[in-house]
Amino acid sequence: MNSFLIKMSVLIAAGAVTCVAAEDQMVLKTELPKPLFVGTPVPIKDVSNLEPKTKAVHADFLVPAGTVNLANGKKVTASDNDPVMGSLDLITDGDKEGDEGSWVELGPGRQWVQIDLEKEAVLSAVVLWHFHSQERVYLDVVVQVSSDPTFQKDVATLFDDTVGTGKDLAYIESYKGKWVEAKGAKGRYVRLYSQGNTTNKMNHYIEVEVFGRPAA
Repeated sequence: MNSFLIKMSVLIAAGAVTCVAAEDQMVLKTELPKPLFVGTPVPIKDVSNLEPKTKAVHADFLVPAGTVNLANGKKVTASDNDPVMGSLDLITDGDKEGDEGSWVELGPGRQWVQIDLEKEAVLSAVVLWHFHSQERVYLDVVVQVSSDPTFQKDVATLFDDTVGTGKDLAYIESYKGKWVEAKGAKGRYVRLYSQGNTTNKMNHYIEVEVFGRPAA
């Protein structure tokens, strides 16, 4: 039988990632943290560009074979050099749980965190978790990639839900994380912005995964 016609599933462990391989592409999946809801929910108000709430997990999509989480263990810098709580290394330590001690809290206002992938890469997706133990919306979320650490040139915007200017919809945080397709964008640095949330004025990150392959 022609092997091209045989469907094969190959389980590949690459950090926290499980991928099902098929020819030169694979379906990208990531392990999700357990659902955890604490405290009294705060009503979500005045978010005009909010996407409909869904119970579905992100649909699978194909990425090039060999795609891995390039952000795992990489250095993180931020606009807030003195986090209110936690440390920046929590963002790439592989812990996505919503328990206390798993997140970093940055001050109010527009803040960013930036991951140095150490080498130029071709990206397939970015998956991020803000605080997800309580339903809330983080405001003015932007995800960008660049080869310039100052993000003054060669910037590709992968996601932007900024009210009035962004092309994407804001979303309610959950344990499922936010999947952002990168569609082959190239760069060494990934920067993520937010500007408070619908519960309080602070900015939080639990984990960011950047899936891709080193550029040729």
